[in-house]
Amino acid sequence: MPDSMRSLTTHSRGQRLVAGLLIGLVLVGLDVARRTPLVPVAQAAWPVAGTPKAPVDLVLTGQGHIPMPADTPAAHASTLLAMPEAHRASVMAFWFAGTRESAPDVQIAASQFDRATQQWRAARFVVNRHVLGGELGFGVRRLGNPVAWLDKQGQIHLFVVATGLGGWAASRVVHLRQANPGQDFEALVFDVERVLPLSWLWNTSFLVRSAPLALKDGGMVLPVHFELGLKYPVSLRFDAQGNFKGMARMSQRLHLLQPTLLMQSESHWLALLRDHSPAGKVAATQTRDGGKTWTDLPDLSLDNPDASVAGLALSPGQMVLAHNSSFHTRNILDLSVSLDGQTWVKDKALALGSGGDEFSYPAMVWTEGALWVSFTDQRKSIAWQRYASTSKSQ
Repeated sequence: MPDSMRSLTTHSRGQRLVAGLLIGLVLVGLDVARRTPLVPVAQAAWPVAGTPKAPVDLVLTGQGHIPMPADTPAAHASTLLAMPEAHRASVMAFWFAGTRESAPDVQIAASQFDRATQQWRAARFVVNRHVLGGELGFGVRRLGNPVAWLDKQGQIHLFVVATGLGGWAASRVVHLRQANPGQDFEALVFDVERVLPLSWLWNTSFLVRSAPLALKDGGMVLPVHFELGLKYPVSLRFDAQGNFKGMARMSQRLHLLQPTLLMQSESHWLALLRDHSPAGKVAATQTRDGGKTWTDLPDLSLDNPDASVAGLALSPGQMVLAHNSSFHTRNILDLSVSLDGQTWVKDKALALGSGGDEFSYPAMVWTEGALWVSFTDQRKSIAWQRYASTSKSQ
């Protein structure tokens, strides 16, 4: 056979192989969605006691960068965790760090904001992929996207993305729990609970990114997304002890990921999402029955460059959203406010750059009468800001 003909035949076979693989991925995604059980009806709770009951102005009272582990040039995807009043830390932060995203040396880093010194403590690594892989019984190639939750017993739970073969789309969500009681940050260690049982396909292709929604019964709802050919959001239900109870698909669209949850009432919740389609907007979906069923909503008017957002409902009629507000770039990160979750107004710029600057993957918590925000700064470090609340004049 001539080389030209052999090349053409090989190319055609390659095309058929790729097409078959894509069709398989779509079928897998549709089958996973079809098998997804419903989450039991739940009642959400406001973020913490002391959230504002009247409209507030948010005034910047602190900002900077969270310390990085030594000799670690890259950082991404932070999460913030508000700690109880009796804890020595106001807030804890977790993120992934290493020489670059997906590098073999990437680990999950942590720091905490000390109440006494009003400073972030020196960062340390708390999850290592080799140790994690040994406990799981299979190799872990990448770590990323930690999300933290504090249960009623005061134990910290971490949910992290871990990959074996393949990229991020072949990830599993691993649930870890604080192994040692107490407040000693230097002794903070996590044990593996399990790989979350989210699909029959070896539980792959689910990723976590955004903070959980607290429930009145002490449990929580954790937003995740499926990402293998198709992309769609899913909500996971956990009880007060951190036991996985069920899941529900949150949208019928196949290009949405990284949902962030905001409550409008105990049973009426809004999810705002990153849109992977060319639409360039923030997508939305809602539930009116405590997470049992979800309905797609029209996109928000907010421009977004296929980037992660972070939302928080402070109290009825007071919602905040950190988001990249340009259609083409992540060099602008804004904070917008809303009364109803549908109409948003820019309140302030969190970060403003130019050219190839990147401020992305925001996270937020409310504690001590203030809004705390963190975000990735140039993929090199994690920036933080704190905004105290003052009542608006009526």
